[in-house]
Amino acid sequence: MQIRILASLRNYRVEWLSRDLVAGLMLAAIAIPGQLATARLAGMPPETGIYAFAAGSIAFAVFGANRFMSVGADSTIAPIFAGGLASIAVAGGHAHAQLAPLFALLVGALLIVIGLLRAGWLSTLLSVPVTTGFLAGIAVHIAVGELPTLLGVPDEKGHLLPRLVHVIGQLPQANPLALALGVGVLGVTLAASRLGPRIPGALIGLVGAGVVTASFHLETRGVSVLGPLAVTLPQFALPALPGIEEFGRMVQLALVVAMVCVMQTAAVANTFPADDGKTEDVSRDFGAVGAGSVMAALVGAFPVNASPPRTAIVRESGGQSQLAALAAVALVVGLAIVASGLTAYVPHAALSGILLYVAWRIFRIGEMREIYRRGGPEILLVAASAALVVALPIETGMLLAILMSFVHSLYTVARPYCVELARVSGSTVWWPPAPDAPFEHVPGVLVFAPSAPINFTNCERVCAEMRSAIARQPVAVKVLVIEANGIIGIDYTGSQILRRAITDLQGAGIAVALARLAAGGAQEQARRTGLIDTIGRERVFMSVEEAVRKLSQRVA
Repeated sequence: MQIRILASLRNYRVEWLSRDLVAGLMLAAIAIPGQLATARLAGMPPETGIYAFAAGSIAFAVFGANRFMSVGADSTIAPIFAGGLASIAVAGGHAHAQLAPLFALLVGALLIVIGLLRAGWLSTLLSVPVTTGFLAGIAVHIAVGELPTLLGVPDEKGHLLPRLVHVIGQLPQANPLALALGVGVLGVTLAASRLGPRIPGALIGLVGAGVVTASFHLETRGVSVLGPLAVTLPQFALPALPGIEEFGRMVQLALVVAMVCVMQTAAVANTFPADDGKTEDVSRDFGAVGAGSVMAALVGAFPVNASPPRTAIVRESGGQSQLAALAAVALVVGLAIVASGLTAYVPHAALSGILLYVAWRIFRIGEMREIYRRGGPEILLVAASAALVVALPIETGMLLAILMSFVHSLYTVARPYCVELARVSGSTVWWPPAPDAPFEHVPGVLVFAPSAPINFTNCERVCAEMRSAIARQPVAVKVLVIEANGIIGIDYTGSQILRRAITDLQGAGIAVALARLAAGGAQEQARRTGLIDTIGRERVFMSVEEAVRKLSQRVA
């Protein structure tokens, strides 16, 4: 991967400046409440959300490829590592805030390696149903975790279900003022999102809640407040190292978080490409997000990630380059330093309202309906991955959901679609027969089409399907034509299994031919592995009709 510095600022035009400044203002308006709330979700001091936003934005502006992508503290990954780091901290006798920077360093290093290896293909390993399911599970964790603050009741650590039962038991002691503030902020944010993405509903709600709290002195009536931000110039330092066992658990957790960052960064890059119609080098963006996490680690913050809603704001506000993100950083940091005391009146319940809005956004009901309508049984993947994340510790559930996506992919490859073809009447076209269309079969001839690469995971099944198709024919098969247009690859093991099956069929008096092996790589692999020699070079054809015609004399 070629490292290019400040790529989005090259060939910069003066007329872009006003657009970038406006986009930076809009970005800052939604980043301030979002970063404060996400820091709370990560179990970190609120000012670390500001540090994370600054570190992620600056690093991506320097190293990233995408002109619009916004990087900072992210509510998708925050609950994943917050719970995991909390358990590691308790087991090792460390403070949670001490482990977060080291964890950010690990995540950043993994993403940089992924970027250097140009491993953008990793983003395709998670299916949409599995992704939708584990995001729904994360949304449930966020919602249950924020209920105590929203209601103004004590929280209880531990598993999700006992925490929910505890909250329900505390309902008679709920503080109606805190509840009203949180629900009010949630309502304002939802209403603003419906009116348009440029309306900073979260900021409006947060300011309104702060004004109400200060005006009526609600902090004296049981409403907990954020307090002044302790914003200072961060001291660059390397994070402290825990013990070997704790470090090993952190590496496992970092792998899960890095995988989610890869998936989300690729999704943002594909949704908001820097140049319409051009393919981006998303690997550079992985490395740039990783650099943001490394910088966040050095200033005592936590891992960062690409943000779909913030990136959308930059694009829709007319932003043209990463100068919009740098302008937003200047505004956010400047406001945090100058007006840090104003957060003394921001109620925690207001931040909970924002996080509940985040939970609503990532609980993709529309996507679930679409999967149910068009994906059929794949809706079970949504339910299973959501159940794993909800029922287990969130990092364990996430890991198992990712593994489930891999297993589902392997299962799909291992059970390829195979079909018998028939000739369309009055033509030389061979096609899967349909009940309402005129097709004709040639007695004694079977045209068999596997629609998958031939490899060690599926060839036994392909051969079993082929033998079953031969056994079903009303007339004894004398000619078998393997229609290979769907075979785009052949590995050594798959070739050996298929060669043995073909040899057996030839021994039984069946002439075997290969037709339409069009993929160049598959042709070379068929020659190299000996499959062509087993079939016979004279029985490899460019069309099914030619193969049937040349071998039809063997049909009685």
